Order: sequence, then structure tokens, then C-alpha cells
Amino acid sequence: MFARLTRRAALAAALLALPATAFAQSWPTRPVTMIIPFAAGGPTDVLGRVMAERMSQILGQQVIVENVGGAGGMTGTARVARQGQDGYSFVLGTVGTHAVNQTLYKEPLYNAATDFAPVTLIAEVPLILITRKDFPASNLQEFIAYVKANQSKLQYASAGAGSAVHLGCLYLNSVIATNDVTHVPYRGSAPAIQDLVGGRVDYMCEISSTALPHIQGGTVKALATMTSARAAVLPDLRTAQEQGLQGFEAYTWNAFFMHKAVDPAILARLRAVTIEAMDTAAVRDRLVALGATMAVPDRRGGPYLQRLVESEIAKWAGPIRASGATQ
Repeated sequence: MFARLTRRAALAAALLALPATAFAQSWPTRPVTMIIPFAAGGPTDVLGRVMAERMSQILGQQVIVENVGGAGGMTGTARVARQGQDGYSFVLGTVGTHAVNQTLYKEPLYNAATDFAPVTLIAEVPLILITRKDFPASNLQEFIAYVKANQSKLQYASAGAGSAVHLGCLYLNSVIATNDVTHVPYRGSAPAIQDLVGGRVDYMCEISSTALPHIQGGTVKALATMTSARAAVLPDLRTAQEQGLQGFEAYTWNAFFMHKAVDPAILARLRAVTIEAMDTAAVRDRLVALGATMAVPDRRGGPYLQRLVESEIAKWAGPIRASGATQ
């Protein structure tokens, strides 16, 4: 009797699970929305759109890109945390949205470590220290000396409070003890660089993909790559570590996240599609040409991304609090 009851219970449980499983296997049956929590035209937007085009082909359903900026990327990111249970929206997160903002804002709109299901890390992208072309420094040590002597008169630009561009310079200023430089946030990298080119601000810590055409065009001056290795797109530009800042490293990363309650089968399907898109030669070549370093296979799993988020929150908390930049 007990055995029959056990088998019946198991059968009932399987039948109850069937609709959700079948739904996950058929996902998606309509277009899916990729939330990019920053303005169109910026580096995160470019990466997302390259991925979306290939992912649409693989899924057989359109991946619609929706730019939802505001609050350092939290506005768009929070939409997925609150409304993405059905698996038809996901967010392209960054070090800003899923690490920095947890300390930068006194009341963040979500808990980056617990409110999301991590899909996969896509790429890491170096930051480049760039200045107006007439800035009186030709290398990092000259830059440090000048900024220390004139910090109250200088301004650094960013794509917005909480963006990777903001935090890169915030971290640099903290390390070289020049926290009196004024931060000028913009609504995206494009207007910030425009003012840098025009000489209205003094320097930026810009993502390599956005900085590259301006460096190549000679409208800004590049002083250092802010990662441990030189950027593939700027092989002759020395790193900050090579120029005396031992252990210094600041970069952004891009990864997909879904709502924490999304069906695991949908999560696995999106991860597989993302990886297939990443491994497509045309996608990989395009992103590498923009300065991205594609995530290697052992960094593509959900557990790795979860650990990365938690470690990055801890990494950035100290410099942010020390700078007094909390909002």
C-alpha cells in the first residue's frame, strides 16, 4: 500500500511539473526583451546589439533591445528584478549595475547578489585613461604629478554616476590621492567625450571601444591602459602597472542576468544561446575589434558569475566609501 501511494505521489508531482517544463522547452514563443540600462550608442549598447542580432537568429524569435537609462543603470536593471519572472526579459549588466551601485547609492533599487539569476559572463573590457589633447602630461607619472598639484581646478567626466567610466576614475583618484578633482557626470559616454574633445573637461577613464576612434583620430590623448595586460586594440599603450601603479586594475564587464524566479530551464536555454552567439566568429571578431576580451569557457557558468558579482561588490566598496562619493 505504501509503495503504491509513493508511486502515485511521484506521478502527481511529475504531472504538476509538466506544464512548467513544457513551457520552458518551448521558450520563447514570442519576442524577448534585452534591457540595456544605459543610453543608446554607448559601449554597453553596442555590445548588446551585436549579441542581440545573433541571438535572434539562434532563437528564431526577435531579441528586442530596449534602452532604459537612469540612476547609474539601476532603473532598467530594477525592471528585470521586479517584472521579469516570465523569462521574457533579461538585463545586460555591468560592474556598475551589479557591483558598484550597491555601495555608491545609499538606497539601491535592488540587491545585485540576491535578486537575479546569473546567466553568463560575456566579456571584460579595459578602461583607458584619456585626457584632452592639450593636457600637460605625456605619461601616467606626469599625469599624477600634475593632477596632485592642480586637483581643485580639474574636472573628470563620466557616462553617469555609477557607470564603469565614473568608477574607473574614482578608483584611480583614490589610489593616487587626488580626490578633490570634480566629477562631471553626463547622460552617456558620447556627450562626455564630446566635451573632453572640446577641452571643457580634463580627463576620463573611458571604455576602450568608445575611446579607440578618438585616440586614433588624435582628438584625445591616451596615457594608460587600466588593466594588468595591454589592450589588444592598443598594443603600444603601456598599462598603469607598467607605469608604476603596482596592482592597479580597473575594467568593466558585461553579463546577462534574469529574474531570480525564472524557470531554471529557461535560464539554461538563454545561457546556451548566449554562448553560441559568443562563439560565432563574426560576433567574436566584432567585439574583440571593439576592445573586448571574451569570457573563456570556465568563466561562463552561473556560479562563476555569482561569485564575480559578490567579489566585485566587496572590491569597490572600499574606494567608494573612502572617496565620499556615496549618493
